[in-house]
Amino acid sequence: MNFLSIDCSTDLGSLFVKVKNKTFSKILQSDKSNNDLLMKQILDFFEENNLKLDDISQIFANQGPGNFSGLRGSLALAKGISISKNLKLFGYNTFILSCAKFFNKKDSIFSLIKFREKYFVKKFDKNLCSNSKITEITREEIIKNYNNKFKVIPKNLKKNFDKKIFELDNTSIVELDHNQLEFLQLKGLLDEDLIKPLYLG
Repeated sequence: MNFLSIDCSTDLGSLFVKVKNKTFSKILQSDKSNNDLLMKQILDFFEENNLKLDDISQIFANQGPGNFSGLRGSLALAKGISISKNLKLFGYNTFILSCAKFFNKKDSIFSLIKFREKYFVKKFDKNLCSNSKITEITREEIIKNYNNKFKVIPKNLKKNFDKKIFELDNTSIVELDHNQLEFLQLKGLLDEDLIKPLYLG
């Protein structure tokens, strides 16, 4: 599977490409002023690595949660590329990607994210099927009620978390591994029909 992943959900966006079992990645400064430059950054990234858009067959786009303009711009661009190049487009979110490597390893997984000074949690079962809606939760509730529950926190969001949370039992800090997107897609766990930004209040 050859694919491009676009993630502009945080201030440091990223591009990831897998072609013929080789991977390439790039960190982007994804602020408002760079939204108009995203396509150029993608084309430059491909050129730097001697790649062409014709080399890929699928696009994965992070739906969030994250910056409104970054998500909106990157999803619109991903849809545009998929239409113009007749590529399959899939949407994913940071909650499920952070849990991917624990598929069939834990009976329950709680993905924690902090966004705009608020904590949010989403629960998954061992097959990464969602057991709950995204719920806003306080720092105190996490410390009181989630000590013994298996929790994952994306490493790129670690700086936003209260240090007390890292002292809780069964807490795993995980890298967001874009290679796992293939697995999630094959398991039917990504959005395909209605790909829209995931906004949190």
